[in-house]
Amino acid sequence: MIMKKITLALVVLSSFGFSACAQKSESTKSTVNPSVAAFPAPVNPMTLQNGANPSTDAFVLPPLGYAFNALEPVIDAMTMEIHHDKHHATYVTNLNKAMTTATQYSGKGLEQIFAELRPEETAIRNNGGGHWNHSMFWNWIKPGGAKEPSADLKAAIEASFGSMDEFKKQFSDAAKLRFGSGWAWLNVGADGKLFISSTANQDNPLMVNVVEKAGKPILGLDVWEHAYYLNYQNKRADYVTAFFSIINWDEVEKMWRAAKK
Repeated sequence: MIMKKITLALVVLSSFGFSACAQKSESTKSTVNPSVAAFPAPVNPMTLQNGANPSTDAFVLPPLGYAFNALEPVIDAMTMEIHHDKHHATYVTNLNKAMTTATQYSGKGLEQIFAELRPEETAIRNNGGGHWNHSMFWNWIKPGGAKEPSADLKAAIEASFGSMDEFKKQFSDAAKLRFGSGWAWLNVGADGKLFISSTANQDNPLMVNVVEKAGKPILGLDVWEHAYYLNYQNKRADYVTAFFSIINWDEVEKMWRAAKK
């Protein structure tokens, strides 16, 4: 079993072209001991400077903040390590490279960039999206939070979808039916109501000039194969079902309340 996982891990890494990760700068490496249980206080995800280092204007890889095996058996330790320390780190490295020529975005945070981003700006779109999406994803699944939505958030979900079961069905369908790589999202719309969407690759609903319907994401699920393949192989539906058991609803509620302001 161990040899099988190691072999699968090598296949995942090679298939996504991450040989350049070994040469990434020290500023993008995770320095947190994987055994650390406490998650650092996150930057408010609705602020303009999310994910940026104000002293250098460079974007940095946030520490995972909890053990790689903290989400087992839903997500295994090897997947978490590769996903955070390799995939996410590479998005940060490539975003900073792209920013050296995208001078129109100098000094701006990701969410302000997304509001102005044009579809053809693929380097910023792919890597900026990859950085923001993953930074939020680690929070949405971090251990220790509520396993069910609060009464207020549950009422909002039921008002929009009819019931929690219907919400889970629609969200699951968005994740399972996304062709190829992408994300499923629960969003707050301009009218303050919740809606579900999915995006390809590393796009997200904050990219107002890219997506069909813009909104403020309060929950997202990564359905790229690198997020689940070691444990689930081609059984994406099983991964999507298991995801609901690790959602940190406290973090979802924080984003929901921030998005309504």
